[in-house]
Amino acid sequence: YTDWYIREETLKNAITGIVNFQYHQPLSQFWGTGTLSSSDGQRFPLSTKAKNATALPKYFGFDKGVTFYTWSSDQRSQYGTKVIPSTDRDSLYVLDEILDNETELFILEHTTDTAGYTELVFALFDLLGMQFSPRIRSIGSQRLYKVDNSKNYPNLDSQILRKIHREVILNHWNDFVRLAGSLKLGWVSASLFISKLQAFPRQNVLTNALQEYGRLIKSIFVLRYLESETYRRRINTQLNKGEALHALRRFIFWANEGKIRKKDLEDQTNQASCLTLVTNPHFSQAVSLTEKFHPGIR
Repeated sequence: YTDWYIREETLKNAITGIVNFQYHQPLSQFWGTGTLSSSDGQRFPLSTKAKNATALPKYFGFDKGVTFYTWSSDQRSQYGTKVIPSTDRDSLYVLDEILDNETELFILEHTTDTAGYTELVFALFDLLGMQFSPRIRSIGSQRLYKVDNSKNYPNLDSQILRKIHREVILNHWNDFVRLAGSLKLGWVSASLFISKLQAFPRQNVLTNALQEYGRLIKSIFVLRYLESETYRRRINTQLNKGEALHALRRFIFWANEGKIRKKDLEDQTNQASCLTLVTNPHFSQAVSLTEKFHPGIR
């Protein structure tokens, strides 16, 4: 009986329906426009053996576990969930649910913590027409790159590493366009593509070209981040929304002492999606009730 309803297809449709419902509520517009989102991982221990379980003593002690990686909008809704190995870097998966988003949320900007960023990710976001705005630890020590060696920047000379190799970017621009089209059309998942590129980065000329382009985009972002307090606060506010949703998920996930008992990836994915499905209505219901009892809130 549960197989009829608790499977990836039906759970995704249910989550999409709830997110869309919340998107149209008046109070949601006070929280955000639905164009900004964030993603982060939440680690859960396993009480059984599983192929994708990994050891991470800092979080699991002597046990093993997995990470539920979730995508949250600025309207406090979660529109995506993915089960990933806890030892994998978040940056591999950042784009997956954004590109697979079936909700009415029109994501234009995305933020993560330090684990979610690489120069490669900066490049891919820009090629896909989106702004990547991570909160990078020790951002003041980040190396910057300039386009023209003839120009001097006295206040930044100590942070500028070298000039961007424009010819490398321009020579591979057609490859960039084809890559962006493939990702947009879903011919390849972003996580699979990034993992392949990072497997042999020195031997892959496309990887080098994308990283060079990513350095340019990252340099522009870092300068904007350091210059604008409003921009920094906006990023921090969105990440805090994601943390609040994670706290709620942790509170809800009380069964089996907060441990996962499923060993197959499909079952773990269904469990993660069920947790997202249960989390979302708590905020949707709050929006609906507020509108009902306080109709003049707009």
